[in-house]
Amino acid sequence: MVEIGPGGGAITEILSRRAGRLVAIELDRELALRLRVRFAEMPSVEVIGSDVGADVLSVDLAALRRDDEPLLVVGNLPYYITSDILLRLFLFHATISRAVVMVQREVADRVAAVPGTRDYGLLSATAQLYARVERVLTLPPSAFQPSPEVHSTVLRLTMRPRFAELGIEPEEFIGFLKLCFAQKRKTLGKNLRAAGFDPGQVVAALEAAGIAPMARAEELGLEAMAGLWKGLKGS
Repeated sequence: MVEIGPGGGAITEILSRRAGRLVAIELDRELALRLRVRFAEMPSVEVIGSDVGADVLSVDLAALRRDDEPLLVVGNLPYYITSDILLRLFLFHATISRAVVMVQREVADRVAAVPGTRDYGLLSATAQLYARVERVLTLPPSAFQPSPEVHSTVLRLTMRPRFAELGIEPEEFIGFLKLCFAQKRKTLGKNLRAAGFDPGQVVAALEAAGIAPMARAEELGLEAMAGLWKGLKGS
């Protein structure tokens, strides 16, 4: 089990009694030292801190695994780098079985959004390409001390990549999604033409995929986007 951002160790204490092996990644040097002292008598608990030149965005999660057992990730993610951490977790989707993380409610809304809604965007599409996304619970600011100014939501991300199902190569397809969502107010066709695709090819690929000429990326699910991508690649 891997815990991101253990802080004072309240959740770490609970996890340490349940996990056969627990790796806690704490960026704050002082907190990391306190955690090492607190769990010094528990060889199953390892604390990785900034003093060893590591942070959550540079830790090789695959290297933490033993005997090919998948990792379970738990964490109260730092809000200012939540998206970066989520993308890092998706990068290691083959290593992780499930991630249960607390994020700012507005970020959770974007991760779990469905096509055709205001919050659906690149983060939604990317998350749902890699994982089944479930909301677990939402907590008000009063649940924390000190109280933040935002609500927090716990998400459960069960890694279930859809690459084979959609018939796509993930790195290239995600690059394509970035182009499609480059400017959400513009139509999908305009974004693709601005990215350098031939106008005639764009029109033909949209028609072949059954996508309306004035459609925007936020209106389309992954199946439609994959069809469009394959149409453009084959044109």
